[in-house]
Amino acid sequence: MGSNLAILAAVAFCFSVSNLVFYGHAIESVMYTLVRSESDYEIRLYREVSWMSALVRETSFEKSTKDGFQRTLYYVKLFLSKRNPPEPNPELNLQLETWNAQCMAIRKFSGFAKDDNVKKEMEALVTSLTKHPTGNTVLDYNISYTIAQYNSSHHTSGRLNEVWIDVSGFNMEGCLPKQGKY
Repeated sequence: MGSNLAILAAVAFCFSVSNLVFYGHAIESVMYTLVRSESDYEIRLYREVSWMSALVRETSFEKSTKDGFQRTLYYVKLFLSKRNPPEPNPELNLQLETWNAQCMAIRKFSGFAKDDNVKKEMEALVTSLTKHPTGNTVLDYNISYTIAQYNSSHHTSGRLNEVWIDVSGFNMEGCLPKQGKY
């Protein structure tokens, strides 16, 4: 797996989740439609969305998190509202990414995201996807995946993390082709 496992967006600090309430105020979140729900994963169709990101290509999730977070100080990948996204400071070397509408396989897990459990959770999601008919179950362990962490590092209990794998190429009812708009 090693270097072939480019953790493209391994340091994905997504500070929004559907219906999340923070200090009594609803936070704008990434819109999605639940396409399929199994006991150990979900398939979600996400609308087109913009992210501000600092890509980190590293084999260690923990090192990626440390390096990326230190470089950007406050965010590595942050959901951006469609209303007037801020311009990043040039020295942060950040890019505005727009993701087309896409279907993502999601596996939720708790605790702190560390090298050992991130890999285990990604592999469990791949295993689950190959067990359930999804139209096209060709997956390998060299795929890119995203880890979404929804809690600050100071939040020690009830933590929510997700591993995301793009399954837009699957032939599945409710999912659009990779170039689809939603």
